[in-house]
Amino acid sequence: MDITAEYRLRTISGHLQAGAGGDAQYQLSTSSTSGEFIYGQRYSVVLPEKLQNGKWNVYRSARSPLKLVSRYPEHPEIGTLHDNFMHAVDTFCDHKYLGTRIRADGTVGEYKWMTYGEASTSRSAIGSGLLYHEVPKHACIGLYFTNRPEWIIVDHACSAYSYISVPLYDTLGPDAVSYIVNHADIQVIFCVPQTLSNLLSFFYKIPSVHLIVVVGASDVNIPLATSTNQPAIITYSKLLEQGHSNLKQFCPPSPEDIATICYTSGTTGTPKGVILSHANLIANSAGSSLVVKFYPSDVYISYLPLAHIYERAYQISLAYFGVAVGFYQGDNLKLMDDMAILRPTVFASVPRLYNRIYAGIMNAVKASGGLKERLFNVAYSTKMQALSNGKKPSPIWDRLVFNKIRDKLGGRIRIMSSGASPLSPDVLEFLKICFGSHIIEGYGMTETSCVISNMDEDDTLAGHVGSPNPACEIKLIDVPEMNYTSEDRPYPRGEICVRGPIIFQGYYKDDVQTKEIVDEDGWLHTGDIGLWLPGGRLKIIDRKKNIFKLAQGEYIAPEKIENVYAKCKFIAQCFVYGDSFKSCLVAVVAVEPEILKMWAATERIQYDNLEQLCSDPRARAAVLAEMDEVGKQAQLRGFEFAKAVTLVLEPFTTENGLLTPTFKIKRPQAKAYFATAIAEMYEELSKSFPSPQKSSL
Repeated sequence: MDITAEYRLRTISGHLQAGAGGDAQYQLSTSSTSGEFIYGQRYSVVLPEKLQNGKWNVYRSARSPLKLVSRYPEHPEIGTLHDNFMHAVDTFCDHKYLGTRIRADGTVGEYKWMTYGEASTSRSAIGSGLLYHEVPKHACIGLYFTNRPEWIIVDHACSAYSYISVPLYDTLGPDAVSYIVNHADIQVIFCVPQTLSNLLSFFYKIPSVHLIVVVGASDVNIPLATSTNQPAIITYSKLLEQGHSNLKQFCPPSPEDIATICYTSGTTGTPKGVILSHANLIANSAGSSLVVKFYPSDVYISYLPLAHIYERAYQISLAYFGVAVGFYQGDNLKLMDDMAILRPTVFASVPRLYNRIYAGIMNAVKASGGLKERLFNVAYSTKMQALSNGKKPSPIWDRLVFNKIRDKLGGRIRIMSSGASPLSPDVLEFLKICFGSHIIEGYGMTETSCVISNMDEDDTLAGHVGSPNPACEIKLIDVPEMNYTSEDRPYPRGEICVRGPIIFQGYYKDDVQTKEIVDEDGWLHTGDIGLWLPGGRLKIIDRKKNIFKLAQGEYIAPEKIENVYAKCKFIAQCFVYGDSFKSCLVAVVAVEPEILKMWAATERIQYDNLEQLCSDPRARAAVLAEMDEVGKQAQLRGFEFAKAVTLVLEPFTTENGLLTPTFKIKRPQAKAYFATAIAEMYEELSKSFPSPQKSSL
């Protein structure tokens, strides 16, 4: 090894972050045969931002400290999504790939599977069918339906024939769909009968569309054209048949070509089109593959929206490893039934569902009472203590207690991942104990092709989002107005900035907003506030974008508080509100009806209907008391506690305009929707704590 390489190696080794305990000795070394760098148990290395005079504030994965990953190390020839799927077909041709319970007549049965080879054949036919209809290269293709095998096949066809896929959430209304279709100049839309009726109600607003392909419909059910300007409508099966009869050679893209335009469902303003190249998406998957390994024996259940980058990135990695993907029926209420039949080994979800699983199990345990409750508590505490001490828990507790819980999700899950928003450390530990799985929490965004950081499988510390994806580097920059600096001790804090081959190509037709988020040095500014824990683990602590200031000058990050309150058994959803004219917070809570009814029965409270119960001061007081208790356990600061609460039965949904398709609260809309309730809460508080200040509502 030359002197320069040896010097760099010693320097990086000296700046490896200490492990959680900080007392172990780790070192970085080189392989005598390959020159690759090998690391111990530490997760990040720190490098100078600039070689000559930069401070040491750039963190990279210890798995690849000197070079950001852009291709799979074992298969550097894979540079596009087309290459990725061809690798899967060549390697796993006869393996199960896409499975569904939905039959042609709409009934539900056992899972029926399509192999990788069969999916490849269908992919070729769909792509050839688009060429048959003279759809030009690099045209935008819309996918306007929920998860099912045809979604994946169409996406593969786009990659093989150099089309650009544009996912559309099936929950989007006419205004959002027409905006995206016109903005991206979409020429073909794949949909299902339910979304077809929506499209036909405003087809005159989307003149760029000249072909609509209906998935899951028969030719006899296709409506006849009612206007000469209406786009042609054919079934998916017809397009498949046309493609089979007119097969064309692939028209593969280059790595720099646009693979997809993902429209973010932002909480304010019009959707922004995130341009992701094939190289972006392959880099994300390649980097993630060094951290989390899948196998051809794995089975994955697909229910998170494929229009979201979280699920989309998963599908790329699953194909690379030859994993079988089973799809849910399309009904979240029947997800557990699907899992019991499919028996997946890999489960990706979001804190919202994990919180409901946690609450459901804990409520069932408390309701069981007596011996069953005591047995659960003993099993839980014993297993938790063993895991905390690095020991293998006795299998007796799984046989007596936890296997019954594990069976609810099929009984075979070995990896559970969480993303999209923070997962409470308590809930993470709970899942680990009850399901005996690796629980991996990650952090990312559409603009970074998904994963910015995630936990290692062997990391037992909860409450963080792991180390950098080997395909990117991370730094924290000062946010003086929030008193966060990279010089903070014991932990550096600041806004999270990311750079590397996973960074998007820009917002489609919007250079102004692109320059607002990506600086001239290539750093993407996420708007999230993080800190570095020992071991080089990243922890998300705040949000720069959604903060507001109370009258006394304290800054509030409502999402953090809402995530704390989500653990309350009464709460299905929570909206925390405050402004600079008020000195305290208020909250609107969409309640769990069954829990509220159980509480009323215990308290012997009479009521005519649930609306009346929600308005009962005793119910509001009980919910607020539990919120206070949970807030104290989470060590919220005094001004972060909600001082009043309104209970509502109507959940926050995309239909009533309170949620984005990714289940984030639309704050301006929620403020307007609950304006009367907010004003009444502040009026009530003013009687208890008189103040001359007025609300800004």
